[in-house]
Parts: sequence; structure tokens; C-alpha cells
Amino acid sequence: MKIDPEEYRASLRRGWAVPLGVAAGVAALSVAAVAGFSGVGDAKPLLASPAGNPTNTTASPSASATPGSTSGGAGSTPSSAPESPAQDTFTITSTKTTPIDTGTVAKILSSCLGSDAARYHAVIAVRTPVASQDADGVVVAVDSAGQYVQCESKGDKGNSPDSPPTFINNRLWGTGHTISYFDSIGAPAGKKQHLMLGAGHYASNVAKITISYGDSPKQYPAVMAGGAFAYAAALTPGTSHSGQRFTGPNPYVHAYDASGKEIYNQKKDPQFAN
Repeated sequence: MKIDPEEYRASLRRGWAVPLGVAAGVAALSVAAVAGFSGVGDAKPLLASPAGNPTNTTASPSASATPGSTSGGAGSTPSSAPESPAQDTFTITSTKTTPIDTGTVAKILSSCLGSDAARYHAVIAVRTPVASQDADGVVVAVDSAGQYVQCESKGDKGNSPDSPPTFINNRLWGTGHTISYFDSIGAPAGKKQHLMLGAGHYASNVAKITISYGDSPKQYPAVMAGGAFAYAAALTPGTSHSGQRFTGPNPYVHAYDASGKEIYNQKKDPQFAN
């Protein structure tokens, strides 16, 4: 997890950070090339929210998540420190994402992966609803062996907090082998705006993935393609945060099967309990 010079960037807090480790047995998903980065399941292609500008939601984050770091190729030790008791009130202002064109995607992967870029094809490539100092989008790509990379974009440049970027393939699956988490960030995005961005991949029995924020029950569809998912949201801090540091709420992943039954809820995942 990178820290902005302003020291506003969230330290991979939330229920999004997972215990890291080398999991040689991580299952590789069978991935087909997805033409034009089209979506699967009920998610709309390249749109984290079909409406683009959802109704306002005010909430405070749950304190049940176990924070930790997700950067560094050799892995890192999850923190056991409790969440801050302070309540971060916020309003979701947009979860709309837009596609990144093919030529720019190639440049992003090339700058992010170097000579390895030729082995990967992008399955998700979207711009976020707002831009932070270091990020305005995300590209998730996969190789023929089902190995994923996640590159944050800024213009036509890409970067990864992992070293090497493919380190995300060694992360442990969640309980029930349903969801695996990649990297997520939280960062200021201009005056009175905050960007949240994350990604991961899912088991074959998952038809839809949604994201909820903090204690709010409202869920927003994630972008899904090629066995991977990504989400992005623009938030406005509540008035109680005027002049104070805002770290953002915890994002929580929910997964559903083809019948619409919820088969995974990150809030109930034991690995995130204190």
C-alpha cells in the first residue's frame, strides 16, 4: 500500500486487506479472452454502476476488519491493530467507470510489467470516476496460465505496489475458495473528494459481485470480466471531517450465484474478524 506525500492515502485498512502468504496451491481459473473487456454475469460491461450517479449514502465504517499491508513481493505481516474508533461519515457520489482504449491499455501494461507485458491480455481496463494524484484507473490482465496482474493507471502509465506485480497470484483464497483479493487503495482526489479502488478474482460459481461501504447496506455492482473483478468509487467526506484527515470506509465484497443467492459476504468472513 503506497502512501501519498500528503499522507492522506489510506494504509490498506478496511475489510479489504487479507493475510498474505505463498499459496502454491492457489487454483488457476480457466480464462478466455474477453473481447472489448465485456462483462459477465449481471454486471454491466465496464460500468461499476449502471446509473453512474447513485443516490447519496451516509455511513460509518465497521471496526471488524483486520488491517494489513498488501505490497512487497516477499509478502508482509498483517497488522493486528484495531480499526480507529472514529466514524468516517461519507456520501457515495459516483461509482461510474469508463473503458480505457486498447492502445492506452498496451502502454499501461508495458510501463507496469516491462518485458512481461507481452504475456498478458487485459480483461478489465477502466477509468475511475475521480482521479487521485497517482491513480485514475485500473487494468487487470491475465496470462495463459490464469496468472493475474493488477496495474493502477495514471494517464497512459501503469504501476503496481507489488514486486513483482504477479505476486498477487500467491495470495490466499478467502474462506470457501470463493473470492481472492488483489490490491485496494484509498486516496484524496481533489477538494472534498476521495477515491476508493480495488480488485480481485472469483471462483467459477460466482455470477455477480457487489461492493458495500462501511455500515451501509447499499451495494454497487463491480466490473467483472475474465474471472476478475474491480470496483471504483468517488466519496465525499461528511461535514464532520472538515479540515481533518479522512481515511474512508471499509469496502466489503459480496458474491452471488446464478440464482441470486449470496454465497459470500466479506463481513462474515472469519479471516477478517478481530
